[in-house]
Amino acid sequence: MPLDDLFAAARAAQGRAHAPYSRFPVGAALRDEAGRIHVGCNVENAAFPQGACAETGAISAMVLAGGARIAEILVVGDGEGLVTPCGGCRQRIREFATPDTAVHIAGPGGVRRSFRLDELLPFSFGPDNLAGDEREPA
Repeated sequence: MPLDDLFAAARAAQGRAHAPYSRFPVGAALRDEAGRIHVGCNVENAAFPQGACAETGAISAMVLAGGARIAEILVVGDGEGLVTPCGGCRQRIREFATPDTAVHIAGPGGVRRSFRLDELLPFSFGPDNLAGDEREPA
């Protein structure tokens, strides 16, 4: 499937971001296992550590809609550098993805680079590490 639809969805989400402190709006769009697109934007808060990243919003939207797996995700931000997911979001993506899941990084003009999740989060800890664990998830 082409990335045009993910890019358009992420750019639209970026336009809805609440970023009055950093003035750095970010949008994210992911495709779930059924091919549905879910979006999120960063939402900052005056109590800085209480903000939410765009990727977190997209993942929450996917879970709310009944999705269970990230097939691919696209993150878009402005500026010259690559706007890759922060460490916390890399781990959140890992919860619903596999190490070979595509993570596309875009700027205003389109996709700049694509990674596999294991390139961004090598030797990650994920749900498969707990396989066989008798405990129920919290």
